[in-house]
Amino acid sequence: KKNFKKQMSNTSRFNVNDLFKYNIVNLDPLTETYDVKYYTKYLTQWPDYFLITKAPHEKKTMGYMMAKVEGSKKKKIWHGHVSAVTVAPQYRRIGLGVQLMNIVEHVTDKIHKGWFVDLFVRASNSVAITMYKKMGYVVYREIDRYYSEENGLDMRRAMSRDPNKESEIPIKEIVDPRTMYKEYKNDEPNRFHGCFI
Repeated sequence: KKNFKKQMSNTSRFNVNDLFKYNIVNLDPLTETYDVKYYTKYLTQWPDYFLITKAPHEKKTMGYMMAKVEGSKKKKIWHGHVSAVTVAPQYRRIGLGVQLMNIVEHVTDKIHKGWFVDLFVRASNSVAITMYKKMGYVVYREIDRYYSEENGLDMRRAMSRDPNKESEIPIKEIVDPRTMYKEYKNDEPNRFHGCFI
């Protein structure tokens, strides 16, 4: 049953019409929800990182993923960042989240030549943290009150450009989010990439 559900899915680029069809996923309390401007920015700047998975016969949204590429090549922190990856409750535990994450890693590693993929997760979200660790992600640092009411964890997985996994060496101190934002300021021009599907 698990494999059947996974096979009966279709992953493609997210488009603007999908913004009206994903409430079934975004109603989850652990899924961050943004304004329309935020989503359309990802649609125009990083279309190869903004994906949606649907059940082909029912046309229901099963899950989606929103990511981008950012950082600095000079500082060796050019990387793929997962802004959101979530699966509707009835389609969980069939591997869809892993499937979407695999695409992010492929695009980051093979197309953008990034050093690593990272993501932020609530420190209290033990289910997600366990899943990411099984996928090879490590806790790189803890960010003070990243989610306003609680700390966030920055988790990373090194790509082939970083064979020694230097990008995964953890920082022990709790980090101020303002320091993190300054560090990730792009020194690369934004480019349109259309490499997936």
